[in-house]
Amino acid sequence: MSEIVKQLQSTLTHSRETAMLSGYVALIKANRELAVLLERTCFGRQITTSEKDEQWFQLSSEETFYMHHALQSLVVVNHNGIPLSSSDLWNHLKTFKATFPELYISYAHLRGKNWVVRAGAQYCADFVAYRHHPSLVHSDYAVIILQEGDDNMRQNERLTAWSDVHCSIRVCGSVAKTLLVLFVNQNGSDATLHSCFEQFSVHERVITRWVAEQCREEYCFEHD
Repeated sequence: MSEIVKQLQSTLTHSRETAMLSGYVALIKANRELAVLLERTCFGRQITTSEKDEQWFQLSSEETFYMHHALQSLVVVNHNGIPLSSSDLWNHLKTFKATFPELYISYAHLRGKNWVVRAGAQYCADFVAYRHHPSLVHSDYAVIILQEGDDNMRQNERLTAWSDVHCSIRVCGSVAKTLLVLFVNQNGSDATLHSCFEQFSVHERVITRWVAEQCREEYCFEHD
């Protein structure tokens, strides 16, 4: 996957393609070559139009900033066609999604490990992660992102009780996925600056269901 992403990065850099920002998503027009690369790298979602030679893709906020800043290959413009800096784009996306910093750093964390990351709302998760292209395999993980640290102004609302954890694990088990929880700590950084995520830390926790009957042979109890 990393080699294909490099091809996409090179193509976008040389062609200077632009994506038009619309709310918290971006739209990019792609010719056939670019459309193939976007599909193979699993960036964006194709939008059906009447144009035959040109195709449109909708990029999520995390995909938009990742391609703009991490890959440094995508120019993002506002509704007036004015290119946005990384700082302007970061602050714009933050205004639409308060949790954008945590979502983005988690997305970049998984992408950096060559996981294919897609939206996970249908599984009550933030993302789902694939080890290969989604057309070839099912996703391995349902990913839930939780905040960690001393920021008392923003508290986690999910997985606060064992019943929440149990429900999430049962949902994952029913669709053959493993629950992956990413704890994101801002470490006191200023989230209003787009460079703040460089100070973020991400800790992974895989949570699985413990079935007592399956483990009964592993323990021996001494009797008086």
